[in-house]
Formats: sequence, C-alpha cells, structure tokens
Amino acid sequence: MSFQAEKEVVRALYADLAEAIDPAEAILSRHIVPEGIWRGYHPFGELEGPEIVAREFWTPLRSALSHLQRREDIFFAGANEIDGGASVWVVSMGHLMGLFDRPWLGIPPTGKMAFLRYCEFNRVHDGRIHETAMYFDLPHLMVQAGLNPFPPQTAAHLVQPGPQTHDGLLYAETDPEEGRKTLAAINAMISDLGQWQSGLPLEEELRRTWAEDMIWWGPEGIGATYTIPRYAAQHAGPFRAGFAERGQTRHICRLAEGHYGGFFGWPNFTARPTGGFMGMPATGKKGEFRVIDIYRRSDDKLAENWVFIDLLHFWNQQGVDILQRMNGLKHHEN
Repeated sequence: MSFQAEKEVVRALYADLAEAIDPAEAILSRHIVPEGIWRGYHPFGELEGPEIVAREFWTPLRSALSHLQRREDIFFAGANEIDGGASVWVVSMGHLMGLFDRPWLGIPPTGKMAFLRYCEFNRVHDGRIHETAMYFDLPHLMVQAGLNPFPPQTAAHLVQPGPQTHDGLLYAETDPEEGRKTLAAINAMISDLGQWQSGLPLEEELRRTWAEDMIWWGPEGIGATYTIPRYAAQHAGPFRAGFAERGQTRHICRLAEGHYGGFFGWPNFTARPTGGFMGMPATGKKGEFRVIDIYRRSDDKLAENWVFIDLLHFWNQQGVDILQRMNGLKHHEN
C-alpha cells in the first residue's frame, strides 16, 4: 500500500507554513477539516478546528520565533495498527527553529536562535487532515531561555540530532516488508517491557529487543542516555523505581514504515509516583503520561528512540504548575 498521497498533503501544509505569506488561520483551513482535532502539549490540550489551533498555537509561536524554520529529521507514514489499518497517519519529527524575539507562554525571549523539539502525527483522509497529535519539549525551550524548571536530570540533554544513519526522511515509497519488521520489533518491545512484568533482570529484559549501543533520546528533565547499561541506570531503572500501579498501555496510533515507526496515546498509561522521579517528592496521586515514541530499527533490534513526554501535564496533575513556577523563578532572578 502506498502512502504517497497522504504524505503530499502534510508536506503541502508544511510548505505553506514555511512560506508564511498567509495568516496561520488561512493556511490551516486549506489543509485541515473544520472539525479537525488537534492534541497538543500542556497548556494547549485538545483543540478543535483549524481557526482555534491557529489562534492558540501557530500564530503566537510564529510571532515569538521569527523566521521560523522546520528542521525535519524523520518523516514517514503508514496504516494505523490500532484500528486494524483503517486510518493512515503521517509522522514528522525534528525541530522548529527561529529567532526567539518575543515572549511565548511566559518564556522570555533571548534574541538568539532557539530550537523547539517536536513530533507530529497527522491522520489524513480524502486529501485533508482530520486529526493531529503534536508534542513538543517546552522545558527544553525554557532551559534555552536561562530557566531551569526541574531539578538536575539523570541523563544528558542537548539539541538532539536525527538518526545516526541519516536516512529518516522517507519521502519516497519504501519496501512494505521493512515496515512490517519494524512494527514487529516495536510490538515485541511493548509486549516484553511495556508492563514491567517480565521477571527478568532489567538489562537482560532490554537486550531482548534493544541493540547494545541503543540511544534513548529523552525529554528535558530526564535527558538522553546511550547503551543498555547506562539506559538502565539513568532512566529505565529510576523510572520504574519511582512509580507503582502502572496502567495498561493504550495507544491511539501505532505504525511503521521502512526502518522507522512510532506511536502516541492520550494518555499512553497511568502510574502513581512513589518518590524520586525527576527529583520530585512522592504525591501518591495517579497521573497520566501522554507520550510519543519514535524508533529506528537496525536488523531485528531497536537502535534509537526519540521520546516526547508531556511532563507539564503530568506534574500539573500532581499539583505542580511548572509554567507558573517558571514565571516565579524568572521574577525572582530579575
């Protein structure tokens, strides 16, 4: 099955946004159905209709990050396994880069280049976009503006690169068998590791589905980590130790094409913090994790994983408003 027509719909939207000749509302209305659903990182949540998405998200963002440029690292499409292949989704991941010239969501401008790490899933049907999930890394933008919204993280966070293999932009058709292999690897990982119940030592668990030199590109507040032992020590182990009562994995979309695949949920799962996660105290309150995961497969193992977690939404459920706290830090420093 070819997904070229759906890819072209999304690429046309991105081309219009890049030209920035028309207002965002006019651009989005050409490509998105009037009842289109847009799911975004906190504080945006779920929005309906291109006009509202333009007003709440794109227009303020384009005003804050002038000369906005999309630096895409991964682009692929596929049929959604969750609904039995009834829907086709197109995935784009990379950074939105611009000159941070005006405040955005209370984050002060720097007058310098800034990178907003993003990943976007678009459901395309009959030549229009009907549904979008767009997650981004607001805490990373805060750090670029000189604000640190979280305690020191367990791993490292940089401006995160695309795939080591530099082959993530699947604009042309690909071999369907490669996509099936990638989806099988992702599903094996979910089955083996997703519920934390395999009974194996953590590193042995990971080696079932991950390459030894895997890289987990996590969000600001957690960071990125390299190799199975360091991933176990710097994220997987601390994360599991800091939570109880992990809920069942739930996805809205899961797909793969070529050596790339991914999924998102709203939420993906729930868990109750028991203390230690991101250096924050236990609350005992069950919270939602809204997550996008993008994977690169090498042979039969997962080699790279780019992860977007709506940490602002999670901590807001725990009674901690990170945006409000950030503004308090900003005023204190001034």
